[in-house]
Amino acid sequence: MEEIPQGEGLLGPLLLARGGVDRSAVHRNDEAWLKTAWADPASRVLLVHDGETLIRRHNGTADLVFLAPHQAPPGERYLLGVDADDVAYFAVAVDTLPRPPEGTEVAGAVQDVLDWADIASEGLRKAGAALGDRDAGLLVNAVALEGWHATHDHCPRCGSPTTVVAGGHMRVCPDDGSQHFPRVDPAVIMLVHDKDDRCLLARGPQWPEGRFSVLAGFVEPGESLEQAVAREVLEEVGITVTAQRYLGSQPWPFPRSLMLGFFARATTTEITCDSEEIVEAFWVSRSELLAAVEKGDIRLPPGVSIARRLIETWYGSAIPGDW
Repeated sequence: MEEIPQGEGLLGPLLLARGGVDRSAVHRNDEAWLKTAWADPASRVLLVHDGETLIRRHNGTADLVFLAPHQAPPGERYLLGVDADDVAYFAVAVDTLPRPPEGTEVAGAVQDVLDWADIASEGLRKAGAALGDRDAGLLVNAVALEGWHATHDHCPRCGSPTTVVAGGHMRVCPDDGSQHFPRVDPAVIMLVHDKDDRCLLARGPQWPEGRFSVLAGFVEPGESLEQAVAREVLEEVGITVTAQRYLGSQPWPFPRSLMLGFFARATTTEITCDSEEIVEAFWVSRSELLAAVEKGDIRLPPGVSIARRLIETWYGSAIPGDW
């Protein structure tokens, strides 16, 4: 079997693939249970707006800010799950992220009156790497559900407004009875390396100069993941690959992707960029990459991304600096 360069698995965790709460699908259609859980003052509510929520930063840590159900403003309600202590977690989609009055008791990392100067609205790109396992999993779930509901509020069959059911995990058309579920778009993301153990980095036309990552693309209908890896690399940079090896996956709710990470070995090395997709691509050795990052000529993807984990796994250790 083709070995992964510099190791047997991903270097470090996939930061958006963490979690600590049972998603509790068994409760989603139990209206009595949902009503009871919402009435329980011990339940916790996460407000979400346009992919952001309230984050508390304190002494180098980041935590989600939770409200009790009675403190939550109106909005679509999604069940996120139940933890080992039987505490239910919900998300509420709101038009704005309100700032509770000074002195409001908020359930977070500590049970106290928080200093609201430490609290700000943040999304996964900024806060995901700093959150703990439970909070990262809750926020990914909440952001993904909010994004889907915001763009799928009408029936794709007849155009009628749909109704939120199943704790926010399904919409039903009241006219034709059709059921609609959250959409997930699979995308492959791959680090291509050659026989000289160089890594291929590329820049899309929408990125500023100096910002580079690995290649990625969506899986097409009727296509395997391995086929998608080979097709995307060939289409984007004109290189053929083999020995596609799966590394891991994580949700990327921007707005609804599931990123499936691969390594692939190049069988050709001449680069021919598809100008609509790639404006610059090149091979780089480990020493060249580190020197370019330290000089500021290359900026790597953020630590919350699977792209960063693929690059650092190939490199063999963490690399300072990101976007």
